[in-house]
Amino acid sequence: MKTEPETFSIADLARVKIEPWTGVRNPMARNFMRQMTVGDDVLFYHSSATPSGVVGLARVAKTGVVDATQFDPQSPYYDPKSTPDQPRWDCVDVEYVAELPRLVSLAELRGERALAGMMLFTWSRLSVMPVGDAQFRTIIELANRPAAPPAKPAGRRRAAAKPKPKTAKPKPKPKPKRRR
Repeated sequence: MKTEPETFSIADLARVKIEPWTGVRNPMARNFMRQMTVGDDVLFYHSSATPSGVVGLARVAKTGVVDATQFDPQSPYYDPKSTPDQPRWDCVDVEYVAELPRLVSLAELRGERALAGMMLFTWSRLSVMPVGDAQFRTIIELANRPAAPPAKPAGRRRAAAKPKPKTAKPKPKPKPKRRR
């Protein structure tokens, strides 16, 4: 599950303990939430951050929660087609589990061969997506390892210095011949 840390971070979840995962307005992401069951583990991902990556763990505490933000005209997630009798958007309650020992960055995730098939790399705009058991374990293992040293920034390469044009040395003037 992805969130922008300025909106709701892993520290915010740690503080409140349980929170409804509101504001999801992509039908595909909503349908993935509908497939969740109580007790499912969740990777908590900070998006639109520098760097973006997995920062913590949560767990599904409750399913089938009606997303109240769809009824609030002041909310950026308001949906005028939704009514309390026929809500279009639901969500799950997530419960804080732990902050990871370190952030596992998107660049690190992309570089891990075992994660090559992750939906994150092909459907990056989705805020909720499934992760396989082996992928989940790999990410936890990465978080428990020391971070790889950062790659050297790709700076501009200096062009080889151009050789100075060779100038013809002036020929020495012949010495005048001495007459005897």
